[in-house]
Amino acid sequence: MNAPTELRAAPAAPDLAAIKLRQQATWASGDYAVIGTTLQIVGENLAEAADVRAGERVLDVAAGNGNATLAAARRFAEVTSTDYVGPLLDKAADRARAEGLSVRFQVADVEALPFADGHFDAALSTFGAMFAPDHERTANELLRVVRPGGRIGIAAWTPEGFIGRLFRTISAHVPPPAGLRSPVKWGDEPYLVELFGAHAEGIECARRTFNFRYRSPAHWIEVFRNYYGPTHKAFAALDEAGQARLHADLTALLESMNVGGAESLVVPGEYVEAVITRH
Repeated sequence: MNAPTELRAAPAAPDLAAIKLRQQATWASGDYAVIGTTLQIVGENLAEAADVRAGERVLDVAAGNGNATLAAARRFAEVTSTDYVGPLLDKAADRARAEGLSVRFQVADVEALPFADGHFDAALSTFGAMFAPDHERTANELLRVVRPGGRIGIAAWTPEGFIGRLFRTISAHVPPPAGLRSPVKWGDEPYLVELFGAHAEGIECARRTFNFRYRSPAHWIEVFRNYYGPTHKAFAALDEAGQARLHADLTALLESMNVGGAESLVVPGEYVEAVITRH
């Protein structure tokens, strides 16, 4: 008689609710606005790519400190700016007030948007929606709240680019939750087609570069360790020896990608700029 086959339990699905709570704590740590304001040009370029027009109803999801929000409002759109971390929206609201821009701010989760079907002419996200743990649900919500013929504009870091490599470096020291898909999958054009293609009239993608400009690798690490949630939390999770190893690996990554010469740091960060036109 043959020996009974050993049964293996299927791997448990990730607890997305628990992961989301951890993510909220991560993005509330540090002060993302210090990093976010340097990325404003990405929001401007995305608003142009999505052809945001005066009077249109525009939603910014996972807005952070409001780069796409401000870009759309500067084009006289009627903007609703959302994020699931209230303090980030407070920073965005401060920026809007300083410029005299009229924006509605509302705490909301991109995976469960509190808006009617087809309410918006366009939805935008710069390096925000990509971090939601449930990718399909996020894409479906964006499609749901945009009217037929409306546009969804996404800026997402690529797997091959600097931020993709940064996340892999951090993950080697502080592994992400088991089963969680990488956010940089959103920076892969075929994956966007997989997420949006069944409900899209067209998907236009362009690869763009944002240059991270800092004084030196040490300066970049200082800023990102103090203010950028994922890096801030990674260092906090490690003991002194682990922090030293992570610091060394980040220094090596930055030095390998620096195109600014010995006296400064200029690291090209590749991202995909995508505009999805809804059926």
